[in-house]
Amino acid sequence: MDEIFAPWRIEWIEREDKNPDVDECIFCEFPERDDDREHLIVAENDHAFVMLNNYPYNPGHVMVIPRAHTGAYEELSDVVLLSHAQLKTRTSEAMRKAFDPDGFNAGLNLGEGSGGSIGDHLHTHILPRWEGDTNFMPVIGNTKVIVQAVEETYDRLHTAFAGLDDTRAVDGETAVRVDS
Repeated sequence: MDEIFAPWRIEWIEREDKNPDVDECIFCEFPERDDDREHLIVAENDHAFVMLNNYPYNPGHVMVIPRAHTGAYEELSDVVLLSHAQLKTRTSEAMRKAFDPDGFNAGLNLGEGSGGSIGDHLHTHILPRWEGDTNFMPVIGNTKVIVQAVEETYDRLHTAFAGLDDTRAVDGETAVRVDS
């Protein structure tokens, strides 16, 4: 495998305070703040929210996150489970509208050893996929190229959520409830 030399990244990796403006958990604190766009929150319902992944595998890579702070799926109430599932459904609908993917990858990282960076607050990753979305870079060059800026992804997905019924899409600092 080829290597890309990026010595400036070590400062980010080794920093003492991973999120200096966060006391406990980004998934608990970010939805309570005033600027949803800054925190990449594109939609929400009463018990869960959708947040763009800051370091996406593909454009449109989001996480659907229950508001309940737990790393154990079985600790979620039936109401929260249903709400989380409904928002995952709405997320796939919004992604189809915004990006027209050929399919999705979806999955949970549960617990510290699951490979995710946040093990104590479960979240479902949903990634849109397209036929042939692997090109020569990862195959030949072992390098993944993200083809869309996170800000553009936010705009497209936010617009798609706003067009769906019974989803609360966030527009900058203002949350808008779209009722059916």
